[in-house]
Amino acid sequence: MSAEPRLLANAIRALAMDAVQAANSGHPGMPMGMADVATVLFTEYLKYDPQAPHWHDRDRFVLSAGHGSMLIYALLHLTGYEKPTMEDIRNFRQLNSPCAGHPENFMLPGVEATTGPLGQGFAMAVGMAIAERHLSAVFGDDLVDHRTWALAGDGCLMEGINHEAVGLAGHLKLGRLNVLWDNNKITIDGSTDLSTSEDVLARYRASGWHTVSCDGHDFADIRRAIDEALADPRPSLIDCHTIIGYGAPNKQGTAATHGAALGHDEVAAARDELSWEHDPFDLPGDVVDAWREAGRRGADEHGQWRSRLSASSQGQEFLRRMERRLPEGFSLDGYLSDLIANPQKVATRKASELTLGAINDALPETIGGSADLTGSNNTKTKATRPLTAADYSGRYVYYGIREFGMAAAMNGMALHGGVIPYGGTFLVFSDYCRPAIRLSALQNVRVVYVMTHDSIGLGEDGPTHQPVEHVMSLRMIPNLAVYRPADAVETAECWALSLERQDGPSMLCLTRQNLPQLRTEAGENLSARGAYRLRAAKAARKVVLLATGSEVETAVATADALEAWGVGADVVSMPCWSLFDAQDAAYRADILGGGDALRVSIEAGTTLGWARYTGLDGVNIGLDRFGASAPAEDLFKRFGFTAEAILPQIVAALSQGDQ
Repeated sequence: MSAEPRLLANAIRALAMDAVQAANSGHPGMPMGMADVATVLFTEYLKYDPQAPHWHDRDRFVLSAGHGSMLIYALLHLTGYEKPTMEDIRNFRQLNSPCAGHPENFMLPGVEATTGPLGQGFAMAVGMAIAERHLSAVFGDDLVDHRTWALAGDGCLMEGINHEAVGLAGHLKLGRLNVLWDNNKITIDGSTDLSTSEDVLARYRASGWHTVSCDGHDFADIRRAIDEALADPRPSLIDCHTIIGYGAPNKQGTAATHGAALGHDEVAAARDELSWEHDPFDLPGDVVDAWREAGRRGADEHGQWRSRLSASSQGQEFLRRMERRLPEGFSLDGYLSDLIANPQKVATRKASELTLGAINDALPETIGGSADLTGSNNTKTKATRPLTAADYSGRYVYYGIREFGMAAAMNGMALHGGVIPYGGTFLVFSDYCRPAIRLSALQNVRVVYVMTHDSIGLGEDGPTHQPVEHVMSLRMIPNLAVYRPADAVETAECWALSLERQDGPSMLCLTRQNLPQLRTEAGENLSARGAYRLRAAKAARKVVLLATGSEVETAVATADALEAWGVGADVVSMPCWSLFDAQDAAYRADILGGGDALRVSIEAGTTLGWARYTGLDGVNIGLDRFGASAPAEDLFKRFGFTAEAILPQIVAALSQGDQ
């Protein structure tokens, strides 16, 4: 390269401070502080090809410190990616610009993960490293031989999820994972001395990591540290001592550069300090040429990889998995036919395990796991031996008590491609996972959450473990398909839908207690409609009973009691609200009974939200309080989830309607 590395790094600094200044919004400090480290990485070490941003064997780079998004936008533009253009960068943080305030994987090729919520990018990088090692073990180094890099700030290392991710990565000895720590000792509030005094490097070493420190503004020292990390078989934390806002003479090294534009005077002063004599968004030709040359470094290696792929007997299978295509002819129809022929009275968590037995035998790309609740979540099958540091070809991860870390790692695995991750915990502990579940939905990734013990039906563990508000609150997350199946057949149908879904995550909310199989006839996947008429009224219909999960059984018993009174009642099973909402108006009106029937919802959780289906004049049977510690049967009686308790409420509502 004809241009000096410092000049290349200053191009990043100039773009960062100019874009943030133009938007009058953003975080210039981190990109300016880490520009030297990023320049070394992207010009000398990172394996990538801007002309083929989805090359399956590229290195993955995750900007965990996503607030410094102008760093990745500058790097993508400088190295020759089609996007972002300079016009995109000029419109940083503006409507319709792909240069969003925080990096979004669905906006720009080259942005591997949506980051910004601190710590999650780091944990997703751990998931990517797991996927890389697994696929390398299955397909060999000829097809899969790349590294995962993450750039993390002080905040990423303080977040609780960091401890979970670090422990998992160290335990699995993910030596292809390298984390560049922007150790600038500044947070929004000021010096890190205000809030922390831990020995970060000692913590990492205790977790099985290699650590090395360097001067983040000395190019030779940066190379030395990276070379040392690459030579070590453990995951590495590269401690880069940097000055936040480097080059801004009056504000560098202070919190003033962290989350606000520098101001016109300081931008001008930084230009003088950096000897950058160019107008905003104007880059000198020799700098652009040098950066584009660096971006072409990976083209030959990419071509060699393509040749190996074409020659490989496993090439087509590898591509199928990486392209997220299910095997041709994959179906659970045979398993469902067997269920119809041999009905199962089991908990839906057990029904899920049985379904997974069929799935994991047919889909070699599934990787399961649990946050230390394998025997309760029923997530392991005979086909899934453990994925360990000694055997990365395994298909089951023992995540330990790391719910948040598990969920974020699964996001990273799904983003990497080639695997379909699923993981389990108790539904009440979805609260620990929730930020990562939200990012699953935002990133449009196929992750399956197996959440068991879904109501007061779990019994004696009591209200600390009994979900009440959880199902409803999870339904509020856009693009998350929340399933609460009523029996073994619906469970299998919901699994099929989760696997077929390419553009978002799914969650199965499953019971601890046994449920009868209510579906006994073969046919279409009725759960795909979100809600369907399980049983039509025998007498003239006056009531439509809407229920999910274990309460569908209660709805059937209630319908029987109403019919004995001469009151016709439809029973509607409603496993997935969002799928039902996506049906056409005619179908929804038919299922809900139009306006001539009393609608009654039955769900062992909060009633908030059900009025959208029952109307204000409907009846909502639910639980708007915490549960209690007792056997499940006693709790359902205590809180009124029996036909005997529900019938009088419906009769009273019908009588009031007749007045």
